[in-house]
Amino acid sequence: MPDSRPIGVFDSGVGGLTVARAVFDLLPFEPIVYVGDSARAPYGPRPLQDIRTFALEIADYLLSRDVKMLVVACNAIEVAAIRDVTDAAVLPVVGVIDPGARAAVRATRNGRIGVIGTVATIASGAYDRAVATTGASVDLFSRPCPAFVDHVEAGDTSSEELLGAARKYLSPLRDQRVDTLILGCTHYPMLSGLIQMVMGEDVVLVSSADETAKDVYATLRSLDLLMGTRAEPRHEFLCTGDPEQFRSVAHHFLGPGVGKIDAVAVQPVRGGPWS
Repeated sequence: MPDSRPIGVFDSGVGGLTVARAVFDLLPFEPIVYVGDSARAPYGPRPLQDIRTFALEIADYLLSRDVKMLVVACNAIEVAAIRDVTDAAVLPVVGVIDPGARAAVRATRNGRIGVIGTVATIASGAYDRAVATTGASVDLFSRPCPAFVDHVEAGDTSSEELLGAARKYLSPLRDQRVDTLILGCTHYPMLSGLIQMVMGEDVVLVSSADETAKDVYATLRSLDLLMGTRAEPRHEFLCTGDPEQFRSVAHHFLGPGVGKIDAVAVQPVRGGPWS
């Protein structure tokens, strides 16, 4: 029986739209409710407990919207809260870290993989664990890139200041001769041109978005939760900050047809399985 409920996708801001875009492409008839917590972005420099609190508030809101799946489209949220969300939710939850790790292991030719992400993601060692889980004999080299999210949220993908930061962050990975680089933050695909220029054309850039979309498809199909009908879906894009600022950046991810962005106020979680 077709399941017409939407997929809930959430991130600290606009970055998770790269995942939403990949889900659109693979599952064009599935409706999506997207929440970007732009009022409290960036998450990367924040303590993990703060990120966990914010994540559970947004997840609670999405559950109130009767979604059939949660997609944690943010590496920092996955590090801080995906276990709590998964344990408490009564629906499937998909993240972005394991899909990205699997894709990088498949792509590397010399067994030397780099990963860049926020301070919280890199400090957590989540990618080290995800790569180890694959059983592959590879070396992983990690670098935090704290300025990248601020630039993307501001709509900057090409300034000289950003290029200088990229050279500073990425030069140690070039020195390590990595041939594959995991973009360990869903904001970073917006900087792929600049990152490719700094790293060199022979380095494969891995975004987890496409792999995550495949996990979403496989999970929905295995649980018989697919929409099942060829109807034009109605998507909703929500943010906790300024909708116009969010829209001005979002059109880079989804094109000018992104449509209206609505503001949403998520509430503190009180009691229940989330506390």
